[in-house]
Amino acid sequence: MVERQLCHLDGAPAAIYKPRMANLFEAAGLEKSAPRPLADRLRPKTLAEVVGQDHIVGPDGTLTRMLKSGRVPSLIFWGPPGSGKTTIARLLANETKLAFEQLSAIFSGVADLRKAFERAKMMREQGKGTLLFIDEIHRFNRSQQDSFLPYMEDGTITLVGATTENPSFELNAAVLSRANVLVLNRLDDANLETILSRAETEVGRPLPLNDDARSALKGMADGDGRAILNLVEDVFAAAPTKGKALDREALVKLVQRRAPLYDKSREGHYNLISALHKAVRGSDPDAALYYFCRMLDGGEDRLFLARRLVRMAVEDIGLADPQALVVCNAAKDAFDFLGSPEGELALAEAVIYLATAPKSNANYVAFKAAMRAAKEHGSLSPPKTILNAPTKLMEEEGYGSDYRYDHDQPDAFSGQNYFPDEFRKRPQYYDPPERGFEREIRKRLDYWAKLRAERNK
Repeated sequence: MVERQLCHLDGAPAAIYKPRMANLFEAAGLEKSAPRPLADRLRPKTLAEVVGQDHIVGPDGTLTRMLKSGRVPSLIFWGPPGSGKTTIARLLANETKLAFEQLSAIFSGVADLRKAFERAKMMREQGKGTLLFIDEIHRFNRSQQDSFLPYMEDGTITLVGATTENPSFELNAAVLSRANVLVLNRLDDANLETILSRAETEVGRPLPLNDDARSALKGMADGDGRAILNLVEDVFAAAPTKGKALDREALVKLVQRRAPLYDKSREGHYNLISALHKAVRGSDPDAALYYFCRMLDGGEDRLFLARRLVRMAVEDIGLADPQALVVCNAAKDAFDFLGSPEGELALAEAVIYLATAPKSNANYVAFKAAMRAAKEHGSLSPPKTILNAPTKLMEEEGYGSDYRYDHDQPDAFSGQNYFPDEFRKRPQYYDPPERGFEREIRKRLDYWAKLRAERNK
């Protein structure tokens, strides 16, 4: 087979086309008979064969248009595991006239980068560009990422990076400004079904699974094309070639269930807690329970969830239902007392309570507004009227003079001013809505405002 290779002659790399020399293994005719994983055998050979990323490699895809224009800029492929990032990068190398260099940020360091840059500079002197593919690029630290910049700017390399992490958080802004970010989708059920059909064609027989088990297999893959092919290989290897198709229960016993995509220190963690919080705020108990259970299933710290539920109670419900905070603290205590898994039901009860409670952020808004005022106005003294006068001097200065003890006033309300004298207009930070218990609070505040106006005429 004729293919483009990098050949090193006296230490100088040169991009040429030449027949690949067969090694002894190939010469003996053993290469074709050597075992190859199903995922490798089914790896797409053209961009058109890539599943689930039509917006990138389809007829009108972003990358397709770039290739037709004859200009491919530096790229960052961002997507979940098994979505095709590495495959597309390899196929892109075949579509361009650039020399191909591949490094993994997991196994490479500064020395490896330096050597790659030197080879790219020598290639450029010969009139050839270099496509430098960095797998797991987010694993490089900031200084390593900065080392790409001069070579990207002068065209020595076209950088193609693959990452599962949000580039906004993991990659330098300078690198991002010089590259186009292409987002790869998680493979959906239809995409996974396409891969299953290709696998059955490659193996030459259907999967020994009934419809329910087939659906379960796709669920175990969690949107990962590579994972589903590994599971398929396990099924073909372990299941009998003849006999009754396996059901869901038999499938679960046959293969190890793949852990869900969830990393407590990275984006999956923050995405799910954000989804849980917003589902509670949106009064959707079913969605809230779903994300809560996703986090439990991913191994999230139960006390972290309990703390977040308490935050939701004070931030999004507040005094619309004062019991919300009580319920959340009780759920935390119940979990401490019962442990896992029984105590998780108490946390689930709190999730449902919060999602179905009346919502109000008036407490949150009032706190923020009052905090801003406290910082803006500095060390203003309260009015002397409401200050105690423990010494004769303070009494002579007017401390405590004309103070009206509210319990001795009609309706136990004096209506006097409690803000510093420098406040020309009485501010209002807390503005309760007409919802839940705060409807009653609103009535009280309106009544006191009326009395205050009457008694301060």
